[in-house]
Amino acid sequence: MKKLSTRLLLFLLTAISRLSWKKIYKLSDIFRFLIFDIGQYRKQVIFANLRNSFPTYNENTIECIARRYYQNFTDIVFETIKLRSITKNDLLSRFELETELLDHYYAQQKSLVVVSGHLGNWEMLNLFASAKLSYQIVVVYHELANEIFEDWFKKVRTKFGTEMIPMKDAMVRAMAPREKPFLFVLVNDQSPSPDKAYWTNFLNQDTGIFRGGELIAKRLNVPVLYMGILRDEQKRGFYRSYFKLITENPKKEPANKILQSQIEYLEKDIKRQPDNWLWSHKRWKHTRPQNLLPFQLRQEIKSE
Repeated sequence: MKKLSTRLLLFLLTAISRLSWKKIYKLSDIFRFLIFDIGQYRKQVIFANLRNSFPTYNENTIECIARRYYQNFTDIVFETIKLRSITKNDLLSRFELETELLDHYYAQQKSLVVVSGHLGNWEMLNLFASAKLSYQIVVVYHELANEIFEDWFKKVRTKFGTEMIPMKDAMVRAMAPREKPFLFVLVNDQSPSPDKAYWTNFLNQDTGIFRGGELIAKRLNVPVLYMGILRDEQKRGFYRSYFKLITENPKKEPANKILQSQIEYLEKDIKRQPDNWLWSHKRWKHTRPQNLLPFQLRQEIKSE
């Protein structure tokens, strides 16, 4: 019965994906009203995150950001459903991408590590990049627990050639040989295990950061770029993305330097468009462990 209901739901999502953009956004408006105005989905989490991140903002400003975030969230949900049936030409028309850095390194046949956060519609950008760029796009992601949903979404994510890698396999698969230069993409602003995290100040809060991006970058020793994703505030469903160089020589960088650079770039983008980030995520559910040893020292002790 559970499998049948899942398949019926996915049949409905596929049917929705064939609707026009105008109807997609009409559904998004209805969904926003139902889950936020009526259901108040994660309202306490969203408002707590915003108040802690912007302590100088008054309540009216927080309320305004939250309301715009609600619309951003449901737009992303329905835009992502739309990706199931989107054409390449339609997709390519919805992003502006600054490619100067990518073109520079591709001319040298260099692969790159790209780090980012949950800004804008990261799922749409994944598809756009694989449709637009000469690079092989390799994305690290969390597998869905439901195998039927996982298969449906994986078909969406890979329809233009993206290689999806489960997080547990990221380090091994990063070293796999590929036929052409690749972008190894990690969206790593989730909440990691506190004893394995790099801890820093992010949005006025003590915050743990996943170390995987830096570890993989040092293992590959290829240039590391930060990728920003900004929503077009005048045209619904349109985005702009850009890249910033963090380092060309990861192995020469001090521990945590890459992570700190990424988080500083991400914070600037969030402050630029505060409703464009994933505020309903329980980002700060962990606290820094007491007497936490530096990561390098912990690794040395572990190896003894």
